[in-house]
Amino acid sequence: MKTDYKCVKVELSQGVALLGMDNPPVNQMSEHFVQELRESTLEALADPEVKAVILTGTGKNFVAGADVTQLLTVKDREAFVAKLMGVHEWLNALEQGPKPVIAAINGNCLGGGLEIAMACHYRIAVQGVNLGLPEVKLGLLPGSAGTQRLPRLIGLPGALDLMTTGKFVKADKACSLGFVDLVAPAEGLLEAAREAAAKFLNRQLNWKTRLSSRRFDRLPSHSEKQSLIAFVKSQLAAKAKGYPAPLKIVEAVEKGLTMDFQADIAREAQLFGDLLVSDEAKNLIATFLNERAAGRLPRIKGLTPAKPKKVAMLGGGVMGSGIVHLLLAGGFEAVLWEINEAAAAKALAAIKKTFAYQIKTKKTTPEKLEALLAAKLTTTTRLEDLAGVDLVIEAVLEDMKVKQEVWKKLEAICRPEVIFGTNTSALPITEMATVLKDPGRMIGLHFFNPAERMPLLEIICAEKTSDQTLATSVDFGRAIKKVPVVVGDGPGFYVSRQLGGLMGGSVFLLADGVSGPEIEKAMMDFGLPMGPATLADLTGIDINYHVGNTFARRLGGRYQVHPLTEAIYQLGDYGRKTGRGYFDYGGPKPVPNPRVAEVVAGYLKDHGVAPRQAVPGEVVELMLANAINEAALMMEQGICDRPADMDLAMVMGTGFPPYRGGILRHADKWGLKNVHAKLVELENKYGPRFAPAGLIKDMAEQGRTFYQDR
Repeated sequence: MKTDYKCVKVELSQGVALLGMDNPPVNQMSEHFVQELRESTLEALADPEVKAVILTGTGKNFVAGADVTQLLTVKDREAFVAKLMGVHEWLNALEQGPKPVIAAINGNCLGGGLEIAMACHYRIAVQGVNLGLPEVKLGLLPGSAGTQRLPRLIGLPGALDLMTTGKFVKADKACSLGFVDLVAPAEGLLEAAREAAAKFLNRQLNWKTRLSSRRFDRLPSHSEKQSLIAFVKSQLAAKAKGYPAPLKIVEAVEKGLTMDFQADIAREAQLFGDLLVSDEAKNLIATFLNERAAGRLPRIKGLTPAKPKKVAMLGGGVMGSGIVHLLLAGGFEAVLWEINEAAAAKALAAIKKTFAYQIKTKKTTPEKLEALLAAKLTTTTRLEDLAGVDLVIEAVLEDMKVKQEVWKKLEAICRPEVIFGTNTSALPITEMATVLKDPGRMIGLHFFNPAERMPLLEIICAEKTSDQTLATSVDFGRAIKKVPVVVGDGPGFYVSRQLGGLMGGSVFLLADGVSGPEIEKAMMDFGLPMGPATLADLTGIDINYHVGNTFARRLGGRYQVHPLTEAIYQLGDYGRKTGRGYFDYGGPKPVPNPRVAEVVAGYLKDHGVAPRQAVPGEVVELMLANAINEAALMMEQGICDRPADMDLAMVMGTGFPPYRGGILRHADKWGLKNVHAKLVELENKYGPRFAPAGLIKDMAEQGRTFYQDR
């Protein structure tokens, strides 16, 4: 057989063809790679010199799934389904061919990679590698017979769990479940594969009895299947709201797993096609790609980031303790500074609490945690003890003078190349940096609460932040497993201001007679984790009020605090922390606060407004139009000009539904002409808060979209 493939390395020895898949960087199943893999495997099966085939990968991956950038561009459903059936034809030929095929799984074996492996007759995996079918996370289902082969190999309950959650399992677990036959050390993988080939050739193993498509011994009876499917559907009813893929997976197995495997996979391909051209899949794929591209800015391309090893944390409160958790989990040496010994002891206790989940899930033990703290964490009340650190993160009192005083002291203590990162959520970083001789070393590192769990890190560049400081900060964000999104300095930075734009429109509806519960329900039905009133109670009505006044003072009249907001603030019911806000938290579950209801009723009466129901779509359209407009205003002001980053920040930082793709992707779907028309309508009705940004007007007139422009 020929050996001049670009993506497949061929070695023939003693009748065994070793095919090494090599499609950098992660062996993704791009179109050209699949074509070469098809040609090389079928040629091996046809070559009389080849008696058995071993399929393996290179580096850390066997095959890490499909090339999703190609999937994102698919618009012709029928053409894609026909192409997918070609993949099925190849995999069936591999499985039903005249020779045994062994999958030597050297690394990550995900999605289409696992589907290839399941079409082989024997699977050997290296200890510790990940295997799984994560397509559901992209709004898809396993489309290369995964929904039909996996249940036949491991049974329906386990297969449905893996496919509807998209979770990975390690090789040992995969072996115990039954879709890996043997686990081997990395250095012995190919030897084990050759031994398996020998067993087939000397008839200790019979490949004809190991066709996964013809396995039925692990499948339930018809009545058991119906009961299990009904149970899974009931479980998914709430969890999968807005996500069609999990239920399509259930449909594939419910109607499949028959004696007619060809009909089963043809149905699966049709279901895959339905999902692939859906808005939900396109949005989830785009979000995945946005995450992969986060922080990769032209400004820092080619720069070599410094690699901090010892990081200081100033302040061990709720945010500081969570950040220390990240440092310890990331392998950094951490130095925690607090104002006094009592505060340091309290912070240490708080840090231990952040590991409660890891202890509960047995990812660590109390003993291991104590050993980690002893080895990696130092507490101090002396700023002088920070002299040897490589990076300082500050989360002290949210007061400009206090922060600047700390930074002035640290500038005299720390080396010149040490980066100063502030976790402020509101104070202008450019102003904060004015006390430094080198303001280029300061940057905003805005974590979201709880810091140890929320995936977003908002990185804020002040006016004089250096490119090197930025490059190191982005790299550090990835090192602590955060998604780094870079924005400019300004009131609320990006996320807080964008969230205010999204939720802030609710008061106009409330003042127009629409009830609070109706607004909450509309936004949650749209897919948000909570409505504006619940969010305000969580963050604090008083905090939101002061932020609103800051916006009005620094950004102008369109942000003037609404009179109804003022009246509600004056009540003194600030949310969960006071026991009452928009809701009363005194009982077993929150109920609308009658004191707020009385204020709203008084406002409506004074202004001659009657309570009313919103017309269908009114709530979501107002809130989203305001949010889209806010994003455009920030683009005009230089806060951020990358739609992908802006949408990603809202998904990762606020819980904006991933299947909606983000605020600007939603704007493109809605159409900028429609967005502009809605804003003009709202401005005429409610005033200057909704006046369309110049960018929105220009894009509407020119027929442009946020994503096609960039």
